[in-house]
Amino acid sequence: MSEPRRRRTLRLRTRVTLFFSLNALVASLGLAVVTFAVARSFLIDQRQQTAQAQAYANAKTVRDQLLADQAFEILSLRTETGGFPLLIRDGRPFVPNVNYPVEAFPLELRTAVTQGQSAQQRFDYKGKPYVAVGVDMPAADAQYFEAFPMESTEGNLRTIATALLVGSGVTILFAAFLGWWTSRRLLRPLSRVATAAGEIASGGLDARMPSENDPDLDRLASSFNDMADAVQTRLEREARFASDVSHELRSPITALTAAVEVLDGRRSDLPVRTQQALDVVVSQVRRFDSMVMDLLELSRIDAGSTELHREEVDVRELIPRIAQRYGFGDVAIETDKKVPSLVRLDKLRFERILANLLENANSHGGGPVRVFMEMRGRHALVLGVDDAGPGVARGERSRIFERFARGSAARHRVGTGLGLALVAEHAQAHGGEAWVEDRPGGGARFMVSFLEVT
Repeated sequence: MSEPRRRRTLRLRTRVTLFFSLNALVASLGLAVVTFAVARSFLIDQRQQTAQAQAYANAKTVRDQLLADQAFEILSLRTETGGFPLLIRDGRPFVPNVNYPVEAFPLELRTAVTQGQSAQQRFDYKGKPYVAVGVDMPAADAQYFEAFPMESTEGNLRTIATALLVGSGVTILFAAFLGWWTSRRLLRPLSRVATAAGEIASGGLDARMPSENDPDLDRLASSFNDMADAVQTRLEREARFASDVSHELRSPITALTAAVEVLDGRRSDLPVRTQQALDVVVSQVRRFDSMVMDLLELSRIDAGSTELHREEVDVRELIPRIAQRYGFGDVAIETDKKVPSLVRLDKLRFERILANLLENANSHGGGPVRVFMEMRGRHALVLGVDDAGPGVARGERSRIFERFARGSAARHRVGTGLGLALVAEHAQAHGGEAWVEDRPGGGARFMVSFLEVT
């Protein structure tokens, strides 16, 4: 059954920033909408009241002149710039400007005023906004209308809307910055925890968290440092135990090996069944001796007592010599022409790496078939060993470089489970790494990189 896919989530810092931004967006837009609605209502009401007062004043002037039977010219009225009047008497309209006919005023307004109701109405004419006021003058049997432009009011509203939108944008940006800054401050201790934990995971067991000068955060730092102290103490105790056990076992194993070698030298004097038992004992004693030697080497690495001694080495001459020394002189060796004649390596560690890879291929990979060297970039050297085995499953390719780890294909074969772990440790000492991949045509290809070799 496949594992459920983990839902991808945003980073905590991003979520905090979005939280501040969305809250600022809702608050600023809400405030902007309310402010604009109040301002719009106030400005329009104020404009309509001003228009109504002006229209009533002009209507009174017209009525007084009509009742006094004075000659009246509607053009003499002082109307607002951009506005226009209309007088209807005895059903006949008097229009001072042909550009603004009777039909310019809304029919609903004219009908209401003609029926004896003074009213006002907003409308658009030729794409421009107006507010019209109609006044019934029954004493003079006339109706007076006047339209007032609303462009200045609409312009003020647009200015207010623009200012509110700009203010909302600035508020959102400030809130986003505040959220980012706050999350950065809040996550700084966690970043320090992650950094310290990464250093410990990389082998820096002395890494600790500094004091945060905050009672709440100091508890986090103190707890983390206590945990790191406990981990360091336990690892050091286990390393000392492994080293002590390996040292204590070295002497009896040496004696046991010598005794077994003596017996093996006289195996022809022993019965057949005893010879078979002796073969098992010899094999297991040698395996035990190899494991103890590997444990001693790992304990020295863990204790930091082994230093990297780089020297100029001719790998074209060194690799065949190592292969011959360990009984693999017939394995094909290829060195890329880009590999310099002299490279800077720790000679002993390099020999240990190559020997372990060859032994691993021989024990678990059907035997080594090729050793090759090539350059990656200007300063990285790569050593590779191809074998003729079944290869390594993808799920085991990183685990087999752990201590005492054994691949599924090698569980019933002879081996200590420490050889590849030593390869990884020595590669890391050179600033490189060890990995395994598929060999074209079948089998496994074990690779080790060495940095800063030129």
